[in-house]
Amino acid sequence: MYAIPLGDDAELRPLEPWHAEEFLAHLERGRDFIGQFIAFGSKAVDVPSAREVLQRYADMRAADTGSLHGIRLDGKLVGGVLTLNFDAETQNAEVGCWLEPAATGRGLVTRAMRVLIDWVVEERGIHRIEWVAASGNVPSLNVARRLGMTRDGVRRQAHPYGGERHDLEVWSILAPEWRAARARAAHNDE
Repeated sequence: MYAIPLGDDAELRPLEPWHAEEFLAHLERGRDFIGQFIAFGSKAVDVPSAREVLQRYADMRAADTGSLHGIRLDGKLVGGVLTLNFDAETQNAEVGCWLEPAATGRGLVTRAMRVLIDWVVEERGIHRIEWVAASGNVPSLNVARRLGMTRDGVRRQAHPYGGERHDLEVWSILAPEWRAARARAAHNDE
């Protein structure tokens, strides 16, 4: 399968049901950190349930409604990026991420997300890419900023989670904006 370099020590690879044991070990290392604002992986408490989570995303991939991709640091699964609400007909998709605490601060999510957004825009023809995160999830919102997204608005107290109601910020970037930002970055690298 694919292995896309994200630097000298990291790469983006498939994350599939047969990775259930490794996925569960990764979640156990980062469960409290990952679960601060999202329930991602919370139902994966043993190998069979971890396999079910991964199978759900494999089914979404087969139905062309979502996808899941693992971030590996020195060969070890430390997080990932995903598409949700993927709709090729309307050309809209949501993207998201998660990361265990030991892998933070290295720009891994930003680098992986650039690869993912390039793919959704250029290969799949998606026009609007959306990022939704709790207002308190500053690292996630910072990734949206680094990707050049625009804050569309706030859905006040829309997300009941962890015993409180969180505001959700909606950020987006359109395909022409993505291409322009990528061209500017390439020009600056020359």
